[in-house]
Amino acid sequence: MNSKSECSTLKQRTIQNPVETEGRGLFTGESVVLRFKPAPPHSGIVFDLLGHNEPVRISATVDNVTKRARRTSLRNGTYAIETVEHCLAACTGMEIDNLIIELTGHEVPSLDGSSRNFIDLIQKAGIDTQDAQRELYVIGEMIRVHDNDAELIALPPLPGGGETLEIHYVLDYGPDSPIGYQSYVVRLSPETFTREIASSRTFVLEQEAMYLRSQGLGTHLTYNDIVVYGKNGPIENELRFPEECVRHKILDLIGDLRLLGQMIAGRIYARKSGHALNHELVRRFVGLRRKLKLQDRLSTRPNLDIRQIQRILPHRYPFLLVDRVLEIEGSKRAVGVKNVTFNESFFQGHYPGQPIMPGVLILDAMAQMGGILLSQELDLKGKVAVLISLDKVKFRRPVVPGDQLIIEVEALRVKLRTGHVRCRATVGGEPAAEAIIKFMMADAEP
Repeated sequence: MNSKSECSTLKQRTIQNPVETEGRGLFTGESVVLRFKPAPPHSGIVFDLLGHNEPVRISATVDNVTKRARRTSLRNGTYAIETVEHCLAACTGMEIDNLIIELTGHEVPSLDGSSRNFIDLIQKAGIDTQDAQRELYVIGEMIRVHDNDAELIALPPLPGGGETLEIHYVLDYGPDSPIGYQSYVVRLSPETFTREIASSRTFVLEQEAMYLRSQGLGTHLTYNDIVVYGKNGPIENELRFPEECVRHKILDLIGDLRLLGQMIAGRIYARKSGHALNHELVRRFVGLRRKLKLQDRLSTRPNLDIRQIQRILPHRYPFLLVDRVLEIEGSKRAVGVKNVTFNESFFQGHYPGQPIMPGVLILDAMAQMGGILLSQELDLKGKVAVLISLDKVKFRRPVVPGDQLIIEVEALRVKLRTGHVRCRATVGGEPAAEAIIKFMMADAEP
């Protein structure tokens, strides 16, 4: 079985009616109204941050994850939404494919520290089956990510495993901890998630709670709002399950796995993993998915060949750095190819004996793909995209002769005189470079 998206026999699902709740964020204490709204097929899970001139939309994908301690947060430019994992776990547990989540603040309400209230909201809204097939990501090969003694291992489904995800989690705080050793296995379905996982709550050790308070986080919380472990067990609170801690770690993992943007089928073994390692596994899934899609794209006829590209771009030898365009989605997204051969003129001096494609030329290739994408906007036909700024430039790996540079560009903002795009270049599915590029749209010379 290949590690790729496969057609499921199930249909996509959203909710029938809008529903809302209100609560305070776990870390910030901010009072927030959360509203679930139906979404059309293939929308995925998206958050709309209200309170601005226009809602700030952030898709629940691993590309939008921003680094945070002890939680999963998503970012779009300067705006971030904190602690999304419990809500995303509820969406996965109830098999909701498409949903708009509106927020009046910057953190998802904690409510009781579990997914139970989000499940109640979804059940109250009702579930609507949509006329579109669910694309299921089936784990096709073993993948392991680890950090010291913490690890995640993803495995294909067992024969007859069907379209489900099985998680086996081992939590080990050591014999001197009040939490100790806990293990749990769940085969995910709406019934098992609701019954066995959804009600498990966030937990911390007493010393961790004291440290968070010293940092100004969670100062509004009481022992009734979160499970705090002292040396003799939970303080002023009762456990819902004997192994509630490991069940909650499974809940967090389910929420983080949803950042793939698809339901997953297969088996996952987890030992002491946290959010950072969960995100790393999802990134590995994304890399494999992109690699397989690329193989499919390369075997099909291009959207634009080199002659059509020359009609759009003013560049010519030796500075035309896009050989063909594989995909164009209107004026929103495009994917192109630069075939890097040893005959490139720049390899004569960069460097003799160890040829590496100059980073500035990788950036220029991405900028040229950005210009091709912006040229698809009707109001910008006949204009030339002139680069005016670069931001968040990162080089991930060298590009050498024989490599095929795949360049993906996504429009962020397009106006009459300027364009703003996010660019990513990969080789064999591995990240090579990325940048956010801003252009001025100039009239083309005769």
